[in-house]
Amino acid sequence: MSESQGSEAFDALVGLLDYPMFVVTTTNGAELAGCLVGFASQTSISPPGFLIGLSKKNRTYRVGCEATHLAVHLVARRHIELARLFGSETGDRVNKFDRAAWHTGPAGLPILDDAGAWFAGEIRRRFDVGDHVGHLLEPVAGQSTRDFGDWVTSADVRDLTPGHEA
Repeated sequence: MSESQGSEAFDALVGLLDYPMFVVTTTNGAELAGCLVGFASQTSISPPGFLIGLSKKNRTYRVGCEATHLAVHLVARRHIELARLFGSETGDRVNKFDRAAWHTGPAGLPILDDAGAWFAGEIRRRFDVGDHVGHLLEPVAGQSTRDFGDWVTSADVRDLTPGHEA
């Protein structure tokens, strides 16, 4: 199998997956930023850890470079417009927070009121993973519900035109 065939097979395989999508928000103390993220995963049970990949082309990444924490939001399908806002607009041109209900949470993070669940994580480590930078988070606060229902997945937002290229 040639390298291009391997890449094509990989692209086809990941195209079949239906990952959960998260809205990630942050602040560097002066600016707020947020974006829709599909590159995310729990990394550890004890101590608890979660990995968020932020695109190097994204404003949230640039603000996040000076941040100490990220907030990770799970959005119910009934609030898909929130995911669409954070996935299809760029903070370089639009203040997304003017269009969404939010409040200030732990570490000054913007917490989205319509999120079904969220957690704030302290950034413990950053590392290059290609066109994204991995942010290893240690959860420090959060809110969840037992009666959540369906959350937004990659299949729900495949039609979006991203605010930035990946």
